[in-house]
Amino acid sequence: MTAVDLRLDHLALAARYAADPEQWPVAPRFNPVNRWYHRLHAADDHEAWLLTWLPGQGTDLHDHGGSAGAFHVFAGTLTEDTVTIPAGGAARVTARELGEGAGRRFGSRHIHRITNRSPRPAVSIHVYGPALSTMTRYRLGAGGLEVLTVERAGVQW
Repeated sequence: MTAVDLRLDHLALAARYAADPEQWPVAPRFNPVNRWYHRLHAADDHEAWLLTWLPGQGTDLHDHGGSAGAFHVFAGTLTEDTVTIPAGGAARVTARELGEGAGRRFGSRHIHRITNRSPRPAVSIHVYGPALSTMTRYRLGAGGLEVLTVERAGVQW
């Protein structure tokens, strides 16, 4: 059996953080107005974030500024809408529901949104490598995928 280098497997790292909530520097909190998030860890090759989602809370369509990553659903259920743009075709959105214990890896060019469409709160762990420096927010318009904003780490979040 080949050993997996956890430093390179973002999903394995997310699952490892999720497996030891007693080591989290903060307990999850829920904010009725906005999603709550807290950075759990920062290293040279990755960073890990704890996020909470009340029913109806979610993100805009966004990328991760060239960072690859993964997320692991610690509690509840989240829906990921992924955007793909086939060569010469229109943008297509595909939904995937992920329940407690499920996770998803993604590459450095991934565009998605995550939403809690369930009636229960959700908690997730997100790992990015390298650490996030920018995030671009998008919308799907008549002309396809349109950039809304580019946010910088340390300035807008």
